[in-house]
Amino acid sequence: MSLRRRTAGLSIAAGLLATAFAPPSGAAERGHVVALRVATYNIHAGAGTDGVFDLERQAAALRALDADVIGLQEVDAHWGARSEWRDLASELAERLHMHVSFAPIYSLDPVAVGEPRREFGVAVLSRYRILDAENHEITRLSTQDPDPVPAPAPGFGEVLLRVRGLPVRVYVTHLDYRPDPSVRTVQVAETRRIMARDRGHRILLGDFNATPDAPELAPLWKELTDADPGAPTFPAADPVNRIDFVAVSKAGRTGAGQVRVCEAAVAETLASDHRPLVADLELRR
Repeated sequence: MSLRRRTAGLSIAAGLLATAFAPPSGAAERGHVVALRVATYNIHAGAGTDGVFDLERQAAALRALDADVIGLQEVDAHWGARSEWRDLASELAERLHMHVSFAPIYSLDPVAVGEPRREFGVAVLSRYRILDAENHEITRLSTQDPDPVPAPAPGFGEVLLRVRGLPVRVYVTHLDYRPDPSVRTVQVAETRRIMARDRGHRILLGDFNATPDAPELAPLWKELTDADPGAPTFPAADPVNRIDFVAVSKAGRTGAGQVRVCEAAVAETLASDHRPLVADLELRR
């Protein structure tokens, strides 16, 4: 099924309105590859470009992507009034009938005793059961400290899935937003070290806060392939830059672990200040 048909009702950029995917190859028909649709979306704590919190609007945008796995950034869990003190990842997972793993960057004491902790971070939604999950630390400059210094902090999420018999590791991240790339440079090095511990099929989803040609991202492309949609993702109202990514593992020395990018596209929606990026992948057995 083509990306265009599976996202009926949601306009897709990157030229896919005029094209459809080729029919499954003979290898795919023989079961040598497994199809997987993934997406990444910075949900801006549930607010759209109009500044209005509307989680149902974001759920509708995500539902239209028809993705099997979704990486989310800027996810509130009982954080504050801006998101009505709600658990956004859990609510989106419920609306989309998906499993969820939330990896907080910040976990603060509640306003009142007995209430849930105030948390903010990243999440993975998956149609496939999550077999294992880990919240890794990478270097960050805290937004909660008036005079931050680079220090290890959580919020680099990893989940293990089994997709039609294949183990797949999915990572979700949100890199530093500041113009100075020095923290992102360190974060990229740490990301590569964490991912290098694993073998097989690996997928990195996230808001990198840098464009594909940024020097600090260059080391990632040694092991990963960028699913380039040919369209920008930010800001959503009039996008000029692509700072949101789906990146997948290249084949290892034995040829194992290769993930092939079939198509990628950016969805035209104002449900957040970013636009979601969706990609159709093939996992090689």
